[in-house]
Amino acid sequence: MSLDPEKFLRGLFDEAVRAAAPARCLAAHLPPAPKGRTIVIGAGKAAASMAKVVEDHWRGPLEGLVITRYGHGEPLEHIRLVEAGHPVPDAEGARAAEAILDLVSDLDADDLVLCLFSGGGSSLLAMPGPGITLQDKQKINKALLMSGASIGEMNTVRKKLSALKGGRLAVAAWPARVVTLMISDVPGDDPSVIASGPTVPDLTSVAEARDILARYGIDVPLSVAAFLESEAAIPPKADHPAFAAAETHVIATPQASLQAAADLARSQGIEPVILGDRIEGEAREVARVMAGIARQVREHGQPAQRPAVLISGGETTVTVKASGASTGRGGRNAEFLLAFALAMAGEDAIYALAADTDGIDGTEDNAGAVYSPATLARAKGLSLEAAEYLARHDAYGFFQRLGGLVMTGPTRTNVNDFRAILVL
Repeated sequence: MSLDPEKFLRGLFDEAVRAAAPARCLAAHLPPAPKGRTIVIGAGKAAASMAKVVEDHWRGPLEGLVITRYGHGEPLEHIRLVEAGHPVPDAEGARAAEAILDLVSDLDADDLVLCLFSGGGSSLLAMPGPGITLQDKQKINKALLMSGASIGEMNTVRKKLSALKGGRLAVAAWPARVVTLMISDVPGDDPSVIASGPTVPDLTSVAEARDILARYGIDVPLSVAAFLESEAAIPPKADHPAFAAAETHVIATPQASLQAAADLARSQGIEPVILGDRIEGEAREVARVMAGIARQVREHGQPAQRPAVLISGGETTVTVKASGASTGRGGRNAEFLLAFALAMAGEDAIYALAADTDGIDGTEDNAGAVYSPATLARAKGLSLEAAEYLARHDAYGFFQRLGGLVMTGPTRTNVNDFRAILVL
């Protein structure tokens, strides 16, 4: 078999991204036009591309506002676009969130609020609850990002500290009809977790949010602590009439993208094994497990005979120690791959790619990185100590020196991480 392993792996990643493109999956879910106004609002890394599809297919007048991360915008004609900070919220996002609240207020039952949410929406829809400053919310967000907390845990906290998330947006828009279209970037595709569920009932409690902050040792500002003791932190009840009239559709999922990649692999004569779409855990620990599975394929033909590709998704985490051990540039996918390289120790016939489907691995400009059996030998030739780079969370720097970064730019969608391990 004549196969370029890195080209093959990059092809699988590109196919996974294409499967989640709003242009491919959104138009079929558009609701009929209402008697009254159509207000389009949204937040997330895919918000601009989702709004573009709405504009291209909508028949009738519409207006609205969507928020996306800096650099992820697209030209829009009728819907206002705001670019704002992610993963840490900023003043642009806060102002835009207030404008969204103004847009959906004072509507009636003849009006439609079409909501477009994707990964990143939680940070971008940054309107703090009463009495909480943006600075305090930023502090909590930064601490959570470095703590190793899962996306579900982070969003449990975010929902409690928001004026719009955790179903509050739907309540604000009532009695207008609310239809929400979501692209999932979370394990399990739970609509209440995607973008922290602005139009979906929040079934978690304030006590859970306080417990998460305590468990991860987060230093809680006084304003946040006071808010979490107030009635304002309690989410709207699930039996509120706003939720009975609302519709929610998850239009793209990690599993669908993994399946698209698997179908492409099979068409090229490589047996795909989907290990799961909701794999979580510390990136370097997940890497060691994946290395063990890859060896099992190569040595014992389990769970598939060679040539095979192990495909997985989900969202790993990276815990940065408070001691200041991090002096480098990371990204959970690059960190996964650097740990995978160390676990494989240059063994033959195994290649890997790990990348974020939004095109941005954490806060860097790469989507992820690629590994080959020659990676550690090439690093040694450049006097790069892989273990030292991993210790200071500088996987970006390691793969940058090797020319192993995967660069795509913003993909304008987001179905979370994509990992593919090729065993020849």
